[in-house]
Parts: sequence; structure tokens; C-alpha cells
Amino acid sequence: PPVLLRLFSWMLPIGVMILFWVWMMRRMGGGHGVMAFGKSKYKLHGENDVITRFVDVAGVDEAKTELVEVVDYLKNPGRYGKLGARIPKGVLLVGPPGTGKTLLARAVAGEAHVPFFTLSGADFVELFVGVGASRVRDLFEQAQKNAPCIVFIDELDALGKARGGPGGMGGNDEREQTLNQLLVQMDGFDPATGVVILAATNRPEFLDAALLRAGRFDRQVLVDRPDRAGRQAILEVHAAKVQLAPDVDLDQVAARTPGFVGADLANLLNEAALLAARRDAEQVSSADLELAIDRIVAGLEKKNRLINPHEKRVVAYHEAGHAVVSSCVQGADPVQKVSIVPRGLGALGITWHAPTEDRYLMTVSELQGKIAVLLGGRAAELVFFGEASTGAANDLARATEAARAMVVEYGMSELLGPVRLRPERRAFLPGMEGYERGEYGDRVADQIDTEVRRLVDEALERARRLLLERRDRVERLAELLLEQETVSGDEVRRLVCDEAAPRAAESAPATSPLAG
Repeated sequence: PPVLLRLFSWMLPIGVMILFWVWMMRRMGGGHGVMAFGKSKYKLHGENDVITRFVDVAGVDEAKTELVEVVDYLKNPGRYGKLGARIPKGVLLVGPPGTGKTLLARAVAGEAHVPFFTLSGADFVELFVGVGASRVRDLFEQAQKNAPCIVFIDELDALGKARGGPGGMGGNDEREQTLNQLLVQMDGFDPATGVVILAATNRPEFLDAALLRAGRFDRQVLVDRPDRAGRQAILEVHAAKVQLAPDVDLDQVAARTPGFVGADLANLLNEAALLAARRDAEQVSSADLELAIDRIVAGLEKKNRLINPHEKRVVAYHEAGHAVVSSCVQGADPVQKVSIVPRGLGALGITWHAPTEDRYLMTVSELQGKIAVLLGGRAAELVFFGEASTGAANDLARATEAARAMVVEYGMSELLGPVRLRPERRAFLPGMEGYERGEYGDRVADQIDTEVRRLVDEALERARRLLLERRDRVERLAELLLEQETVSGDEVRRLVCDEAAPRAAESAPATSPLAG
């Protein structure tokens, strides 16, 4: 009938619009409607789901010792309550990327056998105002319902950056509202309920001061780069899953990887295993590990890159200059290997050094020797070819930075005295960093430039003099490089250091005002 036809034609579009709106709300709300926007995006792991233990974490013994107390509290809260002790509400794990902060947090949950909430600081912040604060409230509500438990917030700096910056639009943007709600929630919940907040960041200098005060993240645990013993322990943990050959010495591998963190060492063993699988080997040999270290540090070999004979000869003398100066300067790290095989994006050759031990301090003479070693390649070009090439660009940058650090940061200039002139790193705009000029005048700035130039010039002259005194040894090493392309450290020492007297007699120039 006409009446039903008109009614149907009027209701059909409305019904289609309602169905489309319901579908959109389900897509936006994850199946729970528009209110799911305010739900926290955490991942909840049950008390039996986390299998990581402290034995799975190596190289950070001090950090593990700090967290054992948290585990003990979650297991025996009554013992602390009788004494009136209060466990810290929040524990902040601070350290460079890849040192094992997230792994430590999982180990704490696994040792305590409690539920484990994990999410990132970026999971709170949303486009719509108020959503982040709602997610913070929901997270703490769920945590208190599952107490005792651990809440782990990774990359806290994405949420907890200092307020009041130039990008804050009056200090009332969505991120700051979310941070304010986090501060309120940390103040509001009772630690006696058994909720412990763990967070991790590699940029603690950007966190808001209110987060770090007592009663919030009042305990900071440093998860630093491992030392040689720590690197060996980490390698042993990861090597349990790799078929290593009997000739592999993990202590020597640890010695060759200063500065590597846990993630780097895991990647090292994986790269070595891939190289072994590529040649259909049944075990990972020490040669595979050496190649993996070279690949990670310097990049892939590019043996197919065509270099004309003259350029190849310049590269050989350049690297020989580095090796000879390094072998003759007191305090320099011994040469591990010299190669003129192109690697990475722009390296035409490379000289590896293997430190005999982890170093945390350097003296004036050692820094001067380091700069001389860096300029050994440029000095060799000047001595044997009479002109410089562009191959020393990276060496010049590192040498200049080391010399400037000696003057403005370490106070190693007699002209300027024992003062620190390097300004602090500050953020000018959100997401941008830079150095503000220090509080000194143009005259001091000119003196800094003069001292940096003097240090670099003296180091270059020192390297040039060493190469002139050992001209025949440089030529022998360069010719061997042209013949073999790669020379081991033992061969370098056999060619260069066959006499102990030159290395022992050579020292920093007596005329240098920085000597002593």
C-alpha cells in the first residue's frame, strides 16, 4: 500500500545510517563502544604467564640487587608492615637503550609471581582531550583490582616530559593533563595494597621534576652498559641457545666489544649464527664471531667496489699511518686488525683497536695520544704523497671534538685554566635539542678556538714526526695491505714494533703546556 511504501522509503535511510554509525563506533571503540576510548591499552600477563627470572638477566648485578627488595615485598608484605616500612611506590629504571630495562621488569614480575601490566607511555596520549587522563584512571583501577601486581610503563619520557615548555599552549594540552592525572593517581593509591609501579626511560633529564620526588618515582635504578665481566655473562646467557665451536673464547669476544649493551651482544651472536648457517657449518666458530663484530661495528664489506690503484694506495698508507702511530704512542689501545676493504656507507679502510681493559678515566697525555692516532692517517698522506685527501674527514671531526672537550669540558688548558666552559644541553623547541652558548665573551671564545687549533696542530706534527722516523715500517705495512687487504694485529706489531725502545722512549712533547 502507498502508506507502507512511503514509511519504508523514510525509515530505510535512517536504518542504514544507524547501522553505519554502530559499525563506526565498534571500529573506533574496539568492540566496546565509544567509551572504550577511555580504557587503558595495557597488556595483562597472569602470574604464571611471565617465565623470565633473574637468572635470565646478566651483566646488571647492581640493578638486580636493588630490585630484589621489591620482589621480597610483593612476596612477604606483612614483614615490612610490622616494622612500619613503606616500599617505594615507583621504581624508575634509567639507562641507555638495549641495556635490559624491560627484561628486568619482567624478571621482577616472574620472581614475585604476580600479575604484570605492561604498556608504553605513548599509549596514554590520544588526539581527543581527556582520553589520556581517563586511561590513567582505568589503569590504576584495574591494577588495584589485581593487587598485588606490577605496572610497567615503558618509555616514560613520552608521557612525563617536563611541563611548561614552549609547546604547551598555555600548559593545558592533552599530554600535560595526562601527566597531571598520573601524578594524582600515584599520590592517591596506598602502596600497602601491593601495587608497584615500574617505569623505564633512557632520557631522565627530560622528565618532570614532580615525577621524581619522594612518594612517586622516588627510587632510581641505573641499568648501565656492562663491563667486560658483565658482557661475558650476557654472552654466556645467549650462547646457551647457540651451537658454539670449542675454539670460541667468550672472554675474548667480551674484550673486543667495549660499549656493547645486552641487545648488541644478542645481535652479535645471531649475526655469527647466520654467517655460520650461510656456509653450512654445524657450529659457530670464532671466525664467524670476528666477522660479526666487524659487520656490526664497521658495516658490510664491499669487495666489489672498484677503486683505482692510486686511491687504493692512498688508503693503504692512510691506514698504515694510523696503525704505526697507534703502535708507538704510549697508552694507545693495541691494534687488532687493519683493512683496506671498503665497508659501510663511506669507509674505504679501517683500523680496529682492541682495548685491554675497560677504561673510565683518561689523562692529558692519553688524550693527546688519542688525537695523534686519529691524525695518523692525515699525517701519512702528507708525508708520502705531499698533499691531503678527503679520506680523513671523520678522523678530523673526532680529533677536533676530543681537543675541544679537553679545553671546554675537562679543564685541561693552562691558558683557560681548570674551568668548565661547555654549556648544558637544552631543548629550544619541542623535539629539538641544541647547545646554548656558554656564559663567556668573545675573547674567551677566541681563546678556545686557539687552544683547540694548537692541540690539533701539535698532535698532527707529533704523528708526522713519528712516521718520518719509521718511514720504512710504514711502507712495509702499506705494501702488505695492498697485497693482502687485511693485516692482523700480530703482523702489525711484528712489522712495526720489532724494537721495544722506540715505543718506550716516545712520549708527549716536552714543549706542550699541557704536559703533566
